[in-house]
Amino acid sequence: MTALGVLYPGHFAEDDYPRIEQLLGSDVRVDLVHVGCEDAYRAAAVRETVPAERLTRNVEGLRLAGAEAVVWASTSGGFGPGRHDAHTQVRTLAQAAGMPASSTSFGFVHAVREIGVRRVAVASPYPEDVTALFADFLRAGGIEVVAAHSAGAATAAEVAGWGEPEVLALAGAVDTTGAGALLLPDTALHTASHIPALEERLGKPVLTANQVTVWEGLRLTDRRVNAPDLGALFMREPIVQV
Repeated sequence: MTALGVLYPGHFAEDDYPRIEQLLGSDVRVDLVHVGCEDAYRAAAVRETVPAERLTRNVEGLRLAGAEAVVWASTSGGFGPGRHDAHTQVRTLAQAAGMPASSTSFGFVHAVREIGVRRVAVASPYPEDVTALFADFLRAGGIEVVAAHSAGAATAAEVAGWGEPEVLALAGAVDTTGAGALLLPDTALHTASHIPALEERLGKPVLTANQVTVWEGLRLTDRRVNAPDLGALFMREPIVQV
């Protein structure tokens, strides 16, 4: 059994995680702890570093539950403060948890490298200024952002209400011609059930926030799982078959 701990902001698309857990198989467990965060998508808010005590106050419970790694599952809460503060954030989290730690934002950087591409397109629910901060974070990680689209959503609650038609429309709104993959940030967006349809429509890998969050946790534990229904990211060699 591989047990992962996820610190999830608010209550929006957390039902993606039982779905991902089901697709990974019975020997992967994903435990969620909810962290209170601001709902609004404002550049000034996402630039602020989430207080360390807010992230670390519940990690002891995850450790006692057997978690082997912990991931901070707020994309904007990771990229907003910038790369330096994001490193400090996960380092503090790892020290408090006594286990490897990362964030969804760093997970995107690592996942892009995993699938072997350097040029990506971004289809973002955020306003343009918040999307720009995510693109800057990716560029700081050596990734070229060739196109970006911002849907301009005001809150995570708004995004959490989107279904497959809205997710497909968001993905289709950006020009992916020169990109090797499409990235859909925001853990408030339900995507776990839509990844095969997204990749079939676009003809290229699609990385989504909740998918990447779990993959990043598995990466920290040196675990790879073959789960084709979770997209190209979960079809890389070497394969550990569940």
